[in-house]
Amino acid sequence: MAVDLQSPLILIKQFNNLEISKFEAEQPFKTPHSKLIHIRRITPADSDAVLEHLRKYFFRDEPLNLAVKLIEFPDSTCVELEEYSLKSIKEGHSAMAVTPCGKIVGVCLNGLMNGKDPVEEESEECNNPKFAQILELLDYCGKEGTNAVLQKFPEAESVMFVKILSTDTEWRGMGIARELLEYTRSIGREQGCNLMRVDCTSYFSARAIARIGFERAYELNYDDYKKNGMPVFVTELPHSSFTVYVQKIR
Repeated sequence: MAVDLQSPLILIKQFNNLEISKFEAEQPFKTPHSKLIHIRRITPADSDAVLEHLRKYFFRDEPLNLAVKLIEFPDSTCVELEEYSLKSIKEGHSAMAVTPCGKIVGVCLNGLMNGKDPVEEESEECNNPKFAQILELLDYCGKEGTNAVLQKFPEAESVMFVKILSTDTEWRGMGIARELLEYTRSIGREQGCNLMRVDCTSYFSARAIARIGFERAYELNYDDYKKNGMPVFVTELPHSSFTVYVQKIR
């Protein structure tokens, strides 16, 4: 495969054009394919570009979204889902991976939570019935997950909560998700968090999280989440459960 190599001067010029924050963890790294990637915090100015990435690589592929047919047509979207994502961006603790030309190839949307409080309920405020179903599950698993986490880590006070982790399909398997999580861990330390939590709706995300040392604290099989005796979500295999993973930050 031919590779278009750019001169160091061009790369330096491209990096100077990026909006780079002063956060100490923002150091470039190389993927196994030697493509230079930079991790930085997401700012409100990045919102449109982040949403565009999520529309293409996360919203349409997420197992629960597929199960309820949240986004039915190629040119459609879910306003409520996008608003949910924007809330995390506004908190200022999220991160993204960008190429030298500024293309977003990975996103990690994060928030802070009190370790002893349940995840904030969102479903009652949602007017979209399909997305409300998903939020109800997130609310339920959020509470149950918090109880399970406290059983394992009763000392948990402040938690860095990973809500969405997404990677460009062409860049998967190159360590980008791992680097985004490492960067998020650094933000957590900066904020005084002692625990990091990742809620996974996908089999693949859960497997990736487990591989880098996170401990599973909670799991709910989708077949066991029922209303009127029937499963609410019929997901495609291998996506069969909702899981909560945690890891100590310090």
